[in-house]
Amino acid sequence: MLPRLIVALSLAAGALATAPLPAAPALPAPADAAASTADDSAIPDQRIKAAIADYDHWLDRIAERNDVVGLATAVIVGPHVRFERTMGYADAHTGEHVKPTSVFRLASLSKAFATAMTGLLVRNGRLSWDSRLKDILPFFKLKDLKDTRNATVGDIAGQRLGLPRNSYDLRLEANVPYQKLVRQLYRIDPICDVGSCYSYQNIAFSLLGDVIHARTGKFFDREVGQNIFRPLGMTTASYGRYGLEHSKSWARPHRWRHDHWTPYEPNLDYYHVSPAAGVNASIRDMEQWLIAQMGYRPDVLSPELLETLHTPGINTPSETWATPWRRARVEKAHYALGWRVYDYAGHTLIFHAGAVQGYRTEIGFFPEYGIGMVILWNCTDPVPAGLMPMFFDRLLGLPHVDWAGLDGKRRHE
Repeated sequence: MLPRLIVALSLAAGALATAPLPAAPALPAPADAAASTADDSAIPDQRIKAAIADYDHWLDRIAERNDVVGLATAVIVGPHVRFERTMGYADAHTGEHVKPTSVFRLASLSKAFATAMTGLLVRNGRLSWDSRLKDILPFFKLKDLKDTRNATVGDIAGQRLGLPRNSYDLRLEANVPYQKLVRQLYRIDPICDVGSCYSYQNIAFSLLGDVIHARTGKFFDREVGQNIFRPLGMTTASYGRYGLEHSKSWARPHRWRHDHWTPYEPNLDYYHVSPAAGVNASIRDMEQWLIAQMGYRPDVLSPELLETLHTPGINTPSETWATPWRRARVEKAHYALGWRVYDYAGHTLIFHAGAVQGYRTEIGFFPEYGIGMVILWNCTDPVPAGLMPMFFDRLLGLPHVDWAGLDGKRRHE
């Protein structure tokens, strides 16, 4: 069995690891941080313990089956870390194990940092969700003049700009610069009027970085570092490939080749759209981020801001059938601002997943109970993606379903 680490206590935090920012001690959670609207007593503690024990067992199975090269995960209950585990390798070639401070690429989990930073500017009166893009970014233009005139900051953050899904992603992967692509959005035929339908974007979403720079005169990544990473004590969080590779410990991307895991060089493509997919962070960082998102760090993310970020927006019907567990459990689905909001068997689930070459990530929590979890792994194997709904089913007392396929054939033999 691969090494593991389990803890059951709230973790202290330190200073931002991104090189350009000076070190500073993290602010402790305020005394009233636990005064959240979540009712974490609604699920009996014995059931929480049983769900965590089952989750730990399922992780054992993944390790035995060699389904992933490395993984880091945590369960948060209220403002506390109730479970943390790391397993496998950050680098299978050197034998370096994943540690709680090993940094992974977050992929699309990055979007919530961009919307939170935007929300902080809204709170400070520097911006509005209804601010028109054309008034902030003179270069912004869509094919339809009316859409150009009407498009707002909230339309970007809420994935309702009216463009075809993942517009220009393939061109980004072909090394066309973001700056060029974002200035050619006017060439794309829309699928609906701005604000009237859901369509997931990476290129257009990253206009949030341009908006923040235009309003503050500072680079987007530094603003997130100064206003989110640092006060939350996300000590290893950073942006970009430099930040990843200059971490003290970082998880290399791996692929299965010739009966073993082989590391390879990280792909740069989606680092060029930092607001959409540029964050690097460890599981320790993500514990602090999840605690804040669940309302236990009001000194950084106010209840009013969180309510705005998590309020269901545009309807996303495709999410109700995208995977077997969604077909069985998700009755309604919407996109909020950098987050998905599911009706999960009658319970509100705030969720997002991410994937870039060699990395996959998931985060989700139930605001009514103040319980959530994060999973990071450094290969593209889909098996761990089924663990979160298995844990949530156990937590909610729903029938057990092997969404991860742990009872089936091993992925790598």
